Amino acid sequence: MSADPTITTELWLIRHGETEWSRDGRHTSTTDLPLTDKGAEVARSLGPRLAGVEFAQVFTSPRTRARVTAELAGFPDAAVDDDLVEWAYGDYEGITTAEIRETVPGWTVWSHPVPGGEDAQQVSERLDRVIARARANDGRTLVFAHGHSLRALTARWLEQSVTDGRYYRLDTSTLSVLGYERETPVLLRWNSAVALVGP
Repeated sequence: MSADPTITTELWLIRHGETEWSRDGRHTSTTDLPLTDKGAEVARSLGPRLAGVEFAQVFTSPRTRARVTAELAGFPDAAVDDDLVEWAYGDYEGITTAEIRETVPGWTVWSHPVPGGEDAQQVSERLDRVIARARANDGRTLVFAHGHSLRALTARWLEQSVTDGRYYRLDTSTLSVLGYERETPVLLRWNSAVALVGP
C-alpha cells in the first residue's frame, strides 16, 4: 500500500453506457445486453476525458456492457474482474422496481431481500476485494462496472455499509472519483456526465 494515500491513491469509476434495460429501469445483472446506439456514443465520448490520465491498473466487469464501454473509452485491454459484476438480482432480473412493489411494497435492493440473488454481505465482501486491490497500488485505478455495484463500492470506500449506496445516485456513462483528504477516504467527484455537442 502507498505510504501516502493522500497523494497517490484514487479509484476512478465509470458506469457502463446505456442499454435498453438501464434506459427502461429494468434490473440487469447477469443478462448480457449490448449498449444502445446512444450508449455507445456517450461511452466513446469518455475517451477524451480519460486521455492523458495515467492509471496504475484498469479493470472491467466481465459483462458485455461494461467491457464495450471500456473499449470505446480507449481501454480495450482492461483486465476482467469478476468482483465488479452487478448486484445479482435473482428472481427480480429484468423487472422494474414498480413491478416488484406490486407484491413487495416499498422494496429496494438496499433494504429488502433479493430472492435468488445476492445479499448485502455477499456484495460487500467482493467489493471490499476491489478496494483492497486499488489501495495496494500507487496511483489511480480505473474500473468499468454497474450502477448498484459501483454505488455499493463507493459506500465501502467511505467506510459505510453497502446499504448506504442508496445515497449515491449514479447515471450511465458517468465518471466518479474516490480518493483521500489526508488519511480520510472521500468523494472527489461524483456522477460527472459527458456533455455531447450537437442535438
